[in-house]
Amino acid sequence: MSHLHFIDYCIILVVLGITLYLGFRFSKKQNTTENYFLSKGNFPSWALGLSLLSTLISSVTFLGYPAQGFSSNWILLVQGLMVPIVLAGTIWFIVPLYRKVIGLSTYEYFERRFGGFARYYSSFSFILRQFAGMGTVLYLIAVAISSMTDIKSSFVLAVVGLILIIVNLKGGMQAVIWLDVFQGFMLFASGIICLSILLLSIKGGIPEALKVASENNRAGFGPYDLKLTQLTLIVMVINGAFYAIQKYGTDQTVVQRYLTAKTDKSAIRASMLGISLTIPIWTMFMFIGTALFVFYKQQGLPAGTKAESVFPYFMMTQLPTGILGFIVAALISAAICSLSADLNSLAAVGVQDYYKKLKPNRPDKQYLFVGKSMVVISGVIAVGIGCLYLVTGNEGVLGVVFTLYAIFSGGIVGIFLLGLFSGRANRQGVNIGIIACILFTAWAFLTSTPIGVHEKKLLLDFGKYNFTHHILMLGVYSHLVVIGVGYIASLFFPKPALDKNLLYSSWKANRHL
Repeated sequence: MSHLHFIDYCIILVVLGITLYLGFRFSKKQNTTENYFLSKGNFPSWALGLSLLSTLISSVTFLGYPAQGFSSNWILLVQGLMVPIVLAGTIWFIVPLYRKVIGLSTYEYFERRFGGFARYYSSFSFILRQFAGMGTVLYLIAVAISSMTDIKSSFVLAVVGLILIIVNLKGGMQAVIWLDVFQGFMLFASGIICLSILLLSIKGGIPEALKVASENNRAGFGPYDLKLTQLTLIVMVINGAFYAIQKYGTDQTVVQRYLTAKTDKSAIRASMLGISLTIPIWTMFMFIGTALFVFYKQQGLPAGTKAESVFPYFMMTQLPTGILGFIVAALISAAICSLSADLNSLAAVGVQDYYKKLKPNRPDKQYLFVGKSMVVISGVIAVGIGCLYLVTGNEGVLGVVFTLYAIFSGGIVGIFLLGLFSGRANRQGVNIGIIACILFTAWAFLTSTPIGVHEKKLLLDFGKYNFTHHILMLGVYSHLVVIGVGYIASLFFPKPALDKNLLYSSWKANRHL
C-alpha cells in the first residue's frame, strides 16, 4: 500500500493550522464562563445548524458507516432515519422550554422538575456516554491514520488530543462552532469525492453496484420480522425513536447549541437545518461502504483486512495525490471538531452541575479557570480511553457505539418524558423509578453480555431468567421502566407544586395566546 505524498502532508498541516488558528482567533473573547461555554447570540442560524451537523457526524460516520455498509446491510442507518420523524413533532417545544428554564446545563431542568438525585444521575450518565464515545472516535482516527502512514497509533492519539485541548482552551464555544462549520463543508465534499471515484471505478457503474449489493445482502434494512431478540428493523425503529429524543432532548452537546442561539426561532431553524443535513450524509457514507464491497468483490481485497480498514485501504491505493491529503485532513478535522464539542459540553456540565454546587457564589473567573481545567482533564481521560481501545482491540465499532448509547442511556428519556407530560409525577416516585431502572439495567446487562468474544460466557447466568432480547432494547426498556415505575410510585406521594413552565401543557397553552 502506498503512503502519503509530501503534498498530502502539506494539505493536512494546512488544515491543522486552520484548526489551531480558529482556536487562537477567538481567545481574547473567552473571559467569562458565559462567553466560553455559550457565546450567546454571536452565530447565525445556518452556522449553528452546521455545528449541530458536525457534532453528530464525526470519524464514526467517516469510518464506521462505510465499515457497516461493507460488512452488512443498512439496518444501522434506521436509527438516524428516525431522528427527523420524531423531532418534527417535538423540537418546537423542546427548544423554548430549555431556553426559558435553564442557564447552562441540560440537567438543571431535571433538578427543577424532580430534585437533585435526578439531576446528578442524568448528568453522570451523560458523562459516561461521552467518554465512551470520545474514546471510540479517538480509536478510529488513530487506527485509520496509522494504517495510512508509518506513524504509531499512540502518537496519533497524543497529537490529536493535544490539538483538541489547545483549541478548546483558547477558543471556547466560538472556536467550536466555526470549526464545525469548516468541518461540515470538508466532510460533505470529501464524501462526494470518494463516492464519485468509487462509482466510476466499479465496472458497470451504479446499476451493477446495486445489483451486486442486492445479491449479497448488502442492501435493505432487514431482517424484517418482529423478533426483539436479534437486530431487526423493528428493534432499530424503536431504539431510533428513543435515541432521537435522548440526543436532541437530553444531550448537553445539542442542548448547549439551543442556548447559544440569539432567539428561539433561530435555535429551531438551526436544529431543523442540522437534522435535514445529517440524513443525506449518513446515507452517503453508508452507500460508500456498499460501493466498497462491490468494488473489492470485483478487484479482490488482501486477506485479513478488517471492515474498519477497508475505506482507509481504498483511499491509500485509489485516490490521487492531493485528493488523498484532503480526505485524510477531513477525517482528522471531523474527529477534532466533534470531540471539541464533547469537551466543551463535559466542562460545562462539570462546572454547572458539580463545581458550582460544591463552591457556590465564587467569582466567575474561578469558574472559568475550573472549566478550562476540566477541558484538559477530560481530554487526557479521553485519550487514555482511546489507548485502552488500542490495547484491547475493538470489533464492529459502529455497533459498539450504538450499544454503549443503549447501555448508558439509563432511563434518561423516561425521566425527561415524565417531566414534560405528567404533572402528577413527583420527586419521590421518579427516584424510585431511577433505582428500579438501575437494578433492571444491571440485571439485563450482566445476564446478556459475554465476558469475552471467544469465551462467550455470561457475567451472570440465571438460565431462563436471563435477559434474552437484543442489547439495543436494553436502553429502550430502561426508559419504560422509569416511566412505568416512576409514575405508579408517584401516586403514593402528594401531588407536587409545579412551575407550569416545566410542562408541555404550559407551552401548548401559551402558543394559542
